[in-house]
Amino acid sequence: MNDISPISVVDDDESLRESLEGLLKALGYAVEVFSSAESFLGSDALAKTKCLILDVSMPGMSGPELQRELMSRGEPIPIIFITSRADEDVVSRVMADGAVACLLKPFTEDALLKAISLSLSR
Repeated sequence: MNDISPISVVDDDESLRESLEGLLKALGYAVEVFSSAESFLGSDALAKTKCLILDVSMPGMSGPELQRELMSRGEPIPIIFITSRADEDVVSRVMADGAVACLLKPFTEDALLKAISLSLSR
């Protein structure tokens, strides 16, 4: 079991949120899911999240904007970005700003688990 490390998922795609929640819970992680960056920021999950799986492009605050907001607040949460568009500028920017990984949808379970393991080792 991996219940030691709460993981938060922020993505506006409901089916992806539900899939990731089911997978991660089956693997023993504590998981909280959010449909927006704003709802994550307003939750108590912010204080306990050890790994954040974050969509790049969402209505309202984008993933990179949330990353910058967390940095400005001094919240050192390891972030795994997920995206449906291979935009090299965005990928290089979020990685330069400290993201652990940026996975292109659809990504493999193995790629996600490797990124989570790397996140939790930080």
